Amino acid sequence: MKEITKTVVFTDGSSRGNPGPGGWGAIVYSEKGVEELGGREDLTTNNRMELLAVISALEIIPKSRPLEINTDSAYVLSGSTRWVYGWQKNGWKTSAKEDVLNKDLWERMLVLLEKRNIKWNLLPGHSGIAGNERCDVIATSFADNNPITLYSGDKEGYKINLEEGIPKVKEKPKNKDKAHSYISMISGNILVHKSWEECKKRVSGVKNARFKKAMTASEEEEIIKEFHNH
Repeated sequence: MKEITKTVVFTDGSSRGNPGPGGWGAIVYSEKGVEELGGREDLTTNNRMELLAVISALEIIPKSRPLEINTDSAYVLSGSTRWVYGWQKNGWKTSAKEDVLNKDLWERMLVLLEKRNIKWNLLPGHSGIAGNERCDVIATSFADNNPITLYSGDKEGYKINLEEGIPKVKEKPKNKDKAHSYISMISGNILVHKSWEECKKRVSGVKNARFKKAMTASEEEEIIKEFHNH
């Protein structure tokens, strides 16, 4: 493993039923070593477990440390970087005037995010990324109440290559001015459009319609997940 100049975090959550028994897992590594974390709730949801994984990691990392957080949850990433500030401002109500789910955890998250230097990465789940796969093992083990040994020690003693499976080149649009697609949502029904004119025709004049432009296929996927969870 190459020399690390920041703290890198991998997280994942799991629930057996939604709600049902659940678990979360996290890996925190820096030049000081590697720390695996995990926990469970008897009756929970996948989103709560995804949130708790990040929260639990942040709670042991000093705020002065630059961070890179890797998660496969668009809910956690979008919520932490955008939604939570609007929710707080709006009295913990969504844009649909409904109570924000997992308010207790988002309030904890807000405190932990304050004055942090964080780079967020949205990972594809179950795609061979070693850190994500290990966190999934931890999370599912706790969800199933199966004993698992969590590592805490130096980098040299850690048997998992956390760089394995991470794409070396980030996806970029071929033409920065040309959108990959447009996504619209009306009354919970989500459609993907190949042109703005097609999207505009659907949403124009429709109350509470939502729409966004995606520049890449992965951004399209993130927006669809965002619309589903918002």
